[in-house]
Amino acid sequence: MRLSHSFVYQLNKGFTLIETIVGIVVLSLSFSILTTLIYPLSEQSADQLHQIKAAELAQSVLNEIQHKAFDENSDMAGGLVRCGEAGADDCSTVMAAETGETRATYDDVDDYNSLPAGEVKDSQGQTLNLYTGYSMSISVCNDANYDGSCTGNTSTAKLITVTITTPTGFVLNFSTYRANF
Repeated sequence: MRLSHSFVYQLNKGFTLIETIVGIVVLSLSFSILTTLIYPLSEQSADQLHQIKAAELAQSVLNEIQHKAFDENSDMAGGLVRCGEAGADDCSTVMAAETGETRATYDDVDDYNSLPAGEVKDSQGQTLNLYTGYSMSISVCNDANYDGSCTGNTSTAKLITVTITTPTGFVLNFSTYRANF
């Protein structure tokens, strides 16, 4: 019995071993190109999450600092008399915590200027596990003319800057002023 030409043609349809190997190589190359394009995007999305956490942390610390007295020589009970005014003590020139103070006992804004840079801790000195890998530094300086230059009258305003570094090395600065009132 003789097979027809069309039947023989149908039996020979399919992929050869070489065609299959070439297909696998092309597919693996396209996947590797896609992976190199997608990986930086995933890293950028992680940066955004770190930035949000850094902003939350900075806001929390700035709130803590803003609720303290303007100066060591300010009226701690509510400011009937401000330091530097007639009949009141001059404002302190010490921009650090007073001897023996810890973060738990900080009572004025400039005490935070001496807060050691490094890992993030709460006001009781406990490491905050939520911010593992983050670091924080705080600077406080006198800025009477609100220009960021940290010079001038000690009794008008203080510039508070909180710098947060994320685990990926992104540095964010957050600043606010605390006025003497």
